[in-house]
Amino acid sequence: MGQLYIQYEYWVAAFQLVFAMFGMGATLTLNDFKVVFRAPKAVALGVAIQILAVPLAAYLFIQGFSLGGGVAIGVALIAAVPGGTTSNIFTYFAKGNVPLSISITGLTTLACLITTPLILTFLITQYLPAEFVMPRQQIVIEIALTLLLPLIAGMLVLVKLPTMAPLISKWSIRLSLFGILMIVVGSTSAGRLDLDAFGGNNALLILAFIGVLTLIGRLLPRFFGLGRTDSTAIDMEVVVRNVNLGVLIKASLFPASDGANVLADNVLFAILLYGGLQLLIAGVSIAQRRLFS
Repeated sequence: MGQLYIQYEYWVAAFQLVFAMFGMGATLTLNDFKVVFRAPKAVALGVAIQILAVPLAAYLFIQGFSLGGGVAIGVALIAAVPGGTTSNIFTYFAKGNVPLSISITGLTTLACLITTPLILTFLITQYLPAEFVMPRQQIVIEIALTLLLPLIAGMLVLVKLPTMAPLISKWSIRLSLFGILMIVVGSTSAGRLDLDAFGGNNALLILAFIGVLTLIGRLLPRFFGLGRTDSTAIDMEVVVRNVNLGVLIKASLFPASDGANVLADNVLFAILLYGGLQLLIAGVSIAQRRLFS
């Protein structure tokens, strides 16, 4: 199975991302984005934190800990992608402002057509092989095809088939989760996910980075005077990254091959490890906010 996965890694990543965005789109209407006009301060702050504060934190983290290789690239990819689709669900369970969360997710997803290639170029060019050329145009095309088009298609499903849209969304999300499972199982069977090879210290660094993003998500909204529900939404948007897109970009930057590629394997491990940790951190945050709300 490992060799089969290596052959189709990119398409597996694209599969799970398309269905995640399609499923999310089938829950959204244009009315969900009216919060942009009702609460411009919260939306503007949430977007600014995502596209400015998070990449800056990643840069300082990479430089401060002298990260290199796959770990540095993994951290940069995590910072360069927008908030994940599940951030909206976590915001709901944490009793946050769900429309605000949805608006920030949508706007940062649109913005990442421009911001993701720029952030990656700024953060990781020096960590890539000398002959490597950043495929900016390819990244933009992939974001458009795997994020924006499925999102729009899902929204059209909700308009045309409103009674069926919830079921379609549910099964699309389930297919996306199955895609993530295939990535984990396939990568493990191919020897791509090896904690010993990745290193315990590197794993702790990824944990430390999610801690930094948690502090940013919690402190900055309160510093700028936002209320609890708005702060909760931004917190979830900052911590819960779209690791699906990160995996896809990783597969694009470092196509899987039969030979060992320590750099690519460490990038993948860093992204998937963050993906697992973000679920734990979000779960703790939800429990805390529900307990003290």
